[in-house]
Amino acid sequence: MADTEKDRYDPELKYLCVDRNNFNDPATQAEWTQKRLVWVPHENQGFVAASIKGERGDEVEVELQETGKRTTVAKDDIQKMNPPKFDKVEDMAELTCLNEACVLHNLKDRYYSGLIYVS
Repeated sequence: MADTEKDRYDPELKYLCVDRNNFNDPATQAEWTQKRLVWVPHENQGFVAASIKGERGDEVEVELQETGKRTTVAKDDIQKMNPPKFDKVEDMAELTCLNEACVLHNLKDRYYSGLIYVS
């Protein structure tokens, strides 16, 4: 292992780095693709995950992941979600979808996992 790789997975850095191998599972990636997941605005939580069930003009019917409740949201209000391989990413510039919901989700995910974020 190269010195830079060894340093990256040093136990002292456990609060900064994540082992990316845990997120690169092909089955997880395929499941994520089928669900067509997006972020939709929520009055209490900021944004919540939802799957697209249908589109009608300027509106999208979505099913909220946590509750299973279906609702209609304006197309302009939904934000794309990143694939699971980007969960808890150290550098948010790596996100394929760099939007407000994805940044907030990544920060929240890292915080609740005990991982710090420095810019």
